[in-house]
Amino acid sequence: MKTQTLTETLFRRLALGTAALGVVAAATLAHAHGDVTPQAVDTTSLTQLGEDWRIANPYRENADAIRIGDSAFNQNCARCHGLGAVSGGIAPDLRFLEPGDEMDEFFIAKVRNGVTRNGAVYMPPFEGMLTQEAMWAIRAWLETVHEAQ
Repeated sequence: MKTQTLTETLFRRLALGTAALGVVAAATLAHAHGDVTPQAVDTTSLTQLGEDWRIANPYRENADAIRIGDSAFNQNCARCHGLGAVSGGIAPDLRFLEPGDEMDEFFIAKVRNGVTRNGAVYMPPFEGMLTQEAMWAIRAWLETVHEAQ
C-alpha cells in the first residue's frame, strides 16, 4: 500500500476542489444563457418567403406576424433577452433596436449567424433551426415594443 505525504494529500484535494469549482462555474455560465434549444414556430399562416433571404422585413406591421413573433420570441429569445425584450443583463435589451429597414439586415445577420466574441458564444446561430419567416415575425413583434434611447 502506497502512503502519501501530507503535502501530496493536500495537493490532490486542492486539485480536485479546483476541478470541481471549474465544472460548477462552467455549468453556471451555460445556464445563465438558458436553454437555447429552439422551439418550433408555426408560420404556416404567413406568406412563405422561399430560399432567398430578405434584407428587409416583409412582415412589418403584419398583425398575424406580430402575434406569431410575440410567441416565438417568448419561446426562443426571452430566456436571454428577457420577457417583453426587457433584458435582465444577460443579453442586449432589444426594445432599443431601431425599427425600420436600416436595422433589418443587422438583426437578421445576428439571428442567422449568432454572436461570438473571442471564441465565446454569446448567442447561438439560429439559421437552420428557425425559419426565415419565424425570424422576421420576431423582428415585426420587436418593433411593437420599441423604446427610444
